[in-house]
Amino acid sequence: MNPERLFEEFPAPSYRGAQQQALRDIRDAFAAGNDVVLVRAPTGSGKSLLARAVAGCARRAGEGDPSDATGAYYTTPQVSQLDDVAADDLLADLNVIRGKSNYTCILPDERDTPVNQAPCVRERGYDCSVKHRCPYFSDRAIASNREIAAMTLAYFMQTAGSDVFRKRDVVVVDEAHGLAEWAEMYATIQLGPRTVPFWDELRVPEVDSVERAVRYADNLAGTCERRKDELLAQETLSAADVRERDRLQELIGELEWFVSDYRDPQSPTTWLVDQSKPHGRDDSADDADDPAGGPLTIKPMNPEKYLQHTVWDRGNKFALLSATILNKAAFCRQVGLEPERVALVDVEHTFPVENRPLYDVTQGKMTYEHRDETTPKIARTIVRLMAHHPDEKGLIHAHSYDIQERLADLLADFGVGERIRTHDRDGRDAALEAWKASDEPDVFLSVKMEEALDLKGDLCRWQVLCKAPFLNTGDSRVAHRLEEGQWAWYYRTTLRTVIQACGRVVRAPDDYGATYLADSSLVDLFDRARTDMPDWFEAQVDRMQQPDLPTFEPQTALGDRSATGSSRRGASTSESTAGGRSSRSSSQSGRSRRSSRSSPLADVWDTDE
Repeated sequence: MNPERLFEEFPAPSYRGAQQQALRDIRDAFAAGNDVVLVRAPTGSGKSLLARAVAGCARRAGEGDPSDATGAYYTTPQVSQLDDVAADDLLADLNVIRGKSNYTCILPDERDTPVNQAPCVRERGYDCSVKHRCPYFSDRAIASNREIAAMTLAYFMQTAGSDVFRKRDVVVVDEAHGLAEWAEMYATIQLGPRTVPFWDELRVPEVDSVERAVRYADNLAGTCERRKDELLAQETLSAADVRERDRLQELIGELEWFVSDYRDPQSPTTWLVDQSKPHGRDDSADDADDPAGGPLTIKPMNPEKYLQHTVWDRGNKFALLSATILNKAAFCRQVGLEPERVALVDVEHTFPVENRPLYDVTQGKMTYEHRDETTPKIARTIVRLMAHHPDEKGLIHAHSYDIQERLADLLADFGVGERIRTHDRDGRDAALEAWKASDEPDVFLSVKMEEALDLKGDLCRWQVLCKAPFLNTGDSRVAHRLEEGQWAWYYRTTLRTVIQACGRVVRAPDDYGATYLADSSLVDLFDRARTDMPDWFEAQVDRMQQPDLPTFEPQTALGDRSATGSSRRGASTSESTAGGRSSRSSSQSGRSRRSSRSSPLADVWDTDE
C-alpha cells in the first residue's frame, strides 16, 4: 500500500467539509505502520469518497513481487449503500459484483430465470453458448480483474477461500460499526422447517447442551451430504432441486464449521443453543426416553475466528469507516483486532449543531409494562408535531411492528390517517420509495430504518424516536453478555443506533432537520452512555430542549387536506397498501403478511415480536 497516493486518488474535483484534513490523518495513520485504520466520520462527511481514496492506494500489478497481493476490496453490510456506490459517477471505477440471484439468465427461454437457477446449474455438463455474455459471470470477471471490486459484506464473506476473489492488498469496509453483529448473524445456524429442506423427515432430539447440539449437527451434516449426492447423481434438476442442492451445500458448510470450531481448543468462540418447542411432531411411546425437540438456533459469540477467515485473512491493510465506532478498545475486542495495530482517525463534524436539533417530547417509558399507558400519549404528541410541521414530511421510528400498528390505529382514530403511511416486511422498500417520491407532506411510520437511509433536503424535515432501541434481553446472546456484566456494551450499542437514526434527516452542511425524543428512556440512555458519545453528538444532547408545540387539534394536523380528507379516506385497501398509506384495513391486512421476513437484520433486531 502507498498512502502517499491518497490525495491523487480522491475522486471528487474539490474537497468539502473536513475531507482534506481527514485524508492527511488517514495517510499519516497508515504511514505510521498501522495495519488497520478506523475512520470515525459523521453522517454527510463523504465516507464513500474517503473509502475510494484509500482503495486507490493499494499496491498495483508490477509494483512488487508477482506473488504480492494487489488491488482492493470495497464492501459494506448495506445493500442500499452498495446501490448508492453503483449510481455515483465519482465512484464509477468501483466494479460492483452481486450474488447470482440478482442476475437474470439471457437465454431466450430463460429470460425470467435467475442465474442461480439457470440451465447451467440445472443440467449436468451443460455447455452454455452465451456464458461469455452472462451478466453474472461478466460482472464477476470484471470485478475480479480490476483494481477495486465492490460487493456487499455478505458476498465478501461468502467468497472467503475463493480462487476468483483472492487476498488483496487493501480492504475497505464502509458502515463498519456493526461488523461484530453482522458476523454473529452470518455465522448463526438456523435449523428448522424454513432452512432444512427435509425437516419433516428428521427426528430432532431435545437438545440440553451445546455438546448435544454438536453431535446432532455432525450427524445432520452427514445426512445432508447424502441427500446432496442423490441430487448430484441426477442428469437434470428442477428449479426446486437446484434450490435444495444449494441450500444443502450451504447448510453442510455451516454445520461443519460449527462442529470444527467447537472442537478446536484454541477457538475463542462461545456457542449458545436455543431450541423452540416442537410443532406437530408425533412423540411416540417408543421414543419416550429420547423426547423430540423443535427447531434449533445455534449462535456464536465473540466471532473472532469467523472474522479472521472471512475478513482479516483477505487483505494486508484495512480501513473501517463509520460514524459510530464509539469505543476503539471495545470495538477491537469484539472483532478480534489487536488495539496496538489499530489507529483511530476522527473526522470533524462540519454541520452546524443548530441545524440538527434534538427536542425532548418524552411522554414516559416504552417498556412492556408501560407501553399501554405511554403509546397513546406519543400518538397525541405526533398529532401536535404534524400540526407544528404542516407542510413538511416526517419520519416516525416506531422500532417494532407492534408499536407501528398501535400508532397507526391511534392516529386513524384521531382522524389524521390521511397523512400517515406505513409498510409491512414484504413491501417496505416499495412503500419507502413511494413516500419519498410523493410531494405530499406525509408522515411515514417506519420500522428498522435507523440506518442507510438518505433523507436529504425536503425528503424529510423532522423525525420522532418512539422507543429507545435497546437490544432484546430475551435474546440468549444479549442475556449472556448481561449476565457477565457487559452493561456498557448494552448501552453503547443502543446509543450507536440512536446516533445513526439522528443522522437520517440532516445530510449536508446547509440541510436541517429536527429529531424529537418521545421515550423517556432515551434521556436516561444519554446519561448512562455519555462517556462513549462523540463530541459532536454530545453538543446536540447538551442543546436539547422542549419545543413549544400547538395544542392537540387533529384538523390542524391535516393542514390543507382537512377539506378533502373524507374522499381520500375512501381509497381501496389495495390502493392503500400499494402506496403504503395507513388505514384500519391496510393495518389489519399487514398483520397476516408479517410472517415473511425480507431483511436478515430485522431478524436480529426485532425486539417486540
